[in-house]
Amino acid sequence: MISNRLASETSPYLLQHASNPVHWMPWSEQSFALARSENKPVFLSIGYSTCHWCHVMAHESFENPATAEILNREFVSIKVDREERPDVDRLYMAFVQATTGSGGWPMSVWLTPDGEPFYGGTYFPPEDRYGRAGFPRVLEAIAQTWKTKEQEVRGQATNALSALAELHPANFSGLPEGLAVRTVEDFSRGFDATHGGFGGAPKFPRPSVFTFLMRTKEGGTRPHEMTFRTLRMMCAGGVRDQLGGGFHRYSVDRFWHVPHFEKMLYDQAQMAVALTEAWQATKDETFRKAAMDTLDYVLRDLSHPEGGFYSAEDADSVLAHDSTAHAEGAFYVWTREEVEKLLPPEDFAALCLHFSVFPDGNAPDGSDPQGEFDGKNILHQNGTLRDSASALKMEPEFLLASLERSRSALLAARNKRPRPHLDDKILTAWNGLAISAFAKAGAAFSEPRYVEAASRAAKFVNEKLLDSKTGELRRSWRGHCSGIPAFCEDYAFLIAGLLDLYQVNADACLLTRALALQKAQEAAFADEKSGGYFLNRAGDPLLPVRVKGDHDGAEPLADSVSAWNLLTLSRLTHNPDFEKRAQEIFRAWAAAMEQSPTAFPCMLSALGYSETPPRQAIVTGPFLDSAKLRHALHQDFHPGLIVIHAEAAIPEMESPTLVSLHGHRTAVLICKDFACQTPSLTPEDVRAALEEGE
Repeated sequence: MISNRLASETSPYLLQHASNPVHWMPWSEQSFALARSENKPVFLSIGYSTCHWCHVMAHESFENPATAEILNREFVSIKVDREERPDVDRLYMAFVQATTGSGGWPMSVWLTPDGEPFYGGTYFPPEDRYGRAGFPRVLEAIAQTWKTKEQEVRGQATNALSALAELHPANFSGLPEGLAVRTVEDFSRGFDATHGGFGGAPKFPRPSVFTFLMRTKEGGTRPHEMTFRTLRMMCAGGVRDQLGGGFHRYSVDRFWHVPHFEKMLYDQAQMAVALTEAWQATKDETFRKAAMDTLDYVLRDLSHPEGGFYSAEDADSVLAHDSTAHAEGAFYVWTREEVEKLLPPEDFAALCLHFSVFPDGNAPDGSDPQGEFDGKNILHQNGTLRDSASALKMEPEFLLASLERSRSALLAARNKRPRPHLDDKILTAWNGLAISAFAKAGAAFSEPRYVEAASRAAKFVNEKLLDSKTGELRRSWRGHCSGIPAFCEDYAFLIAGLLDLYQVNADACLLTRALALQKAQEAAFADEKSGGYFLNRAGDPLLPVRVKGDHDGAEPLADSVSAWNLLTLSRLTHNPDFEKRAQEIFRAWAAAMEQSPTAFPCMLSALGYSETPPRQAIVTGPFLDSAKLRHALHQDFHPGLIVIHAEAAIPEMESPTLVSLHGHRTAVLICKDFACQTPSLTPEDVRAALEEGE
């Protein structure tokens, strides 16, 4: 088997390309030195291991010897895993979006030997089709342009890089008024009242939208209604794995029926938080069950034995009847005949009605243009349990028992199929999101195993992703700690996870570590000129432009999460410097929020948090003795509430109040505007005190 320079890498994505006939090289000084010495342009290909169209382009072009010959003759080819190097991805994605009007993966960018971009795109077919030029023709044209117009190309590339460096000018103007009102109005205009979600197909989860809608004081009950409707439709749809739990990346249709089947850790974590908060606000068991199914999926299928969480599972998998072929969703879809063989007649009829299983398949018209799901069924709920029970003339509890038997039988059969590829690298940032999810759900649902999972993950990151020699945080781990330094989002998301976990398990070491990480984040990433943070560190010779994100997307912006962290640290430690730093972030993004407020739902949530008077619940007495009182704190939705454990205070938190409460009897004090209520001694008193203070 042919191998290239990727064979010694640890990234699953890079290793997928290690046997390509393309002479791939990793992102390194040696790769660019080769390009300079041979005066060849660089072909930069960026993707990730569970990306469907990355697989398609790899099979069509990178495994093709004729195409590889052009690449090897005319270019130095570099492969980058976007999940390992979000800084490289962010910079060149900004270029592709600016020059083509869109972006995505696989991303294809051509650079000068000095790393300056001059042409880019996403997927290129192997020959002219879909209105796109074929990849070989594009390669030959770019190679010829470089040979005949090199200086012109270099000049354009230098100008492009300079333009990218000016994307984040300083802006310390005052914050615009009425942002929350405008944002609610904009989301309302785009809301699909029938099917939930915002806009048409495709529909993405984007949980930071729920974060905002659940917290805003504007728009009456409308923001909550939009959230609950969307979550209920997602829970019923094929975008949720109805058998194994968890959520797929997005829905290709407006109904949430046909998903793009990859499963990402960051989606599971954020959706679990959104569902937990929806349950806290409504006590609707739909939300609790979906949240727990999602977290149980992560524990079962995305967990390292020592506690960290893996990154993703692929959309594609090997066909059970043909080990040489892959297909999207093969692991998840069913023919009616397959289902019928597994279930007794009565259970079969009930499942077919409730989960919309049909002889010809159930993909809605227009959602399967390539016919991938002809005759296949993607399980999604056809109405509520009561609707189905009424249609079947059954009692709901009997139908529920039937469906549970059927789900178990189908899941057991599915588990015998070839599983999708697992991307088993462990990313610091995404583990931070997962720590938050397990901590919050564990506290809300009184599930100690979830809190334990969060604690094990925090321990894993501390032991495996901190460089043993320098003590610096690293981006990823796969068998060993990578040499890639952590980025700002790694610090921000991990700090958030540690702060959430501290408020649940009273481990003072977590708070000490969060403070140390915040200090390190300031030193490595702070933008002293404009406010906020850069994604990458200064001094990278291969990436001369320091980049930032530009919106709260599938993952929230590092600056948005950092603002939350700083405000929480301020309210835990009474240190006004943290509050001041958060305000600098808001001013830095003021113009962008004014221009497009719906692009910043997490940032706007943090801004609303900053405008709310501090509210704390101080838990006194031995930790184990306060279990029922602590559960009462987390049982309902109280955004912005900070939980402080008097017995787990650290020196940075010391105040006359905490000192006086050390050794106090078991109780909870609800404090607002720097004044505390009478100690609550029962769970009922705690919940009443929380309600009274809102």
